[in-house]
Amino acid sequence: MSGMKRLLIAGLGLVTTLACNALIPTPLASPTPKPTLTPLSIASRIVFDSSAAGSFDIWSMNPDGTERTRLTTSPATDGRPALSPDGTLIAFNSDRDGNLEIYVMAFNGTEQTLLSNTNAEDSDPAWSPDQTRIAFQSNRDGNFEIYVMNIDGSGQLRLTNHTAADYEPSWSPDGQRIIFTSERDGGSDLYLINPDGSNVVRLTTGAVARNAIWSPDGKRIAFQSERDGNTEIYVMNADGSHQLRLTENPDLDGAPVWSPDGQLIAFESARGGGHDIYTMRIDGSLVTQLTNGAGWSGAPAWGVGR
Repeated sequence: MSGMKRLLIAGLGLVTTLACNALIPTPLASPTPKPTLTPLSIASRIVFDSSAAGSFDIWSMNPDGTERTRLTTSPATDGRPALSPDGTLIAFNSDRDGNLEIYVMAFNGTEQTLLSNTNAEDSDPAWSPDQTRIAFQSNRDGNFEIYVMNIDGSGQLRLTNHTAADYEPSWSPDGQRIIFTSERDGGSDLYLINPDGSNVVRLTTGAVARNAIWSPDGKRIAFQSERDGNTEIYVMNADGSHQLRLTENPDLDGAPVWSPDGQLIAFESARGGGHDIYTMRIDGSLVTQLTNGAGWSGAPAWGVGR
């Protein structure tokens, strides 16, 4: 065979090979999976206050923001809801009688009952884990202090006694301690106290901290702080160590609350020009908006039940 014929045959073979290869589709790279929330292991609902219907009322919704339900319809201001540990009751504060008082109602909004009944300002209720008592703040003795009462409103007892303001109580899951905000050392910091008013311990220093709440296992505490010039969400160990910032946003992020299984944190935020409720993982990732900017929504509480 001549050299020219060999070159022609080789060339035809190359062309045939290229043509065949062109017909074989190139495998596409697998897309990077988008992060998704792990389904909550406990059936739960979020209650919150919102002006979506005009006045501030108590609402509930699923943890993904669906099935929003208005629970109170008073023309007054209802706010700061707290779910009972078994998910059947909601404590909240309202000024429907002329001043802020603590009320309780069934989870569906019925049987609204006045508990505190004073001429002062009583607000920010927090349930004991055994559901027998409610801690709250009151200025009935001249400045804000921490009080507790039975869930029928009886047995109201003052726990703190300081010239500075003490407020925003939250009960530990084991019932042994109450965390609260105090201005007794010049700024707003977080302190612990026993339910009988003894053994006050300071947890933060210079944190400009508020709205603290325990994780379901009692090992960590989430709170809001202005220590970096803007209100952000932080977490720390229950003894005050290892304080870690979770959010970093130029607008306010505050009022954190843990999901019942400890996987997520819900919070209120002014990001995006509104004031809405969001969730995030406990490492600060995967921030998800739940409410849609209709009015002002905040002060979430997250509990078991539907």
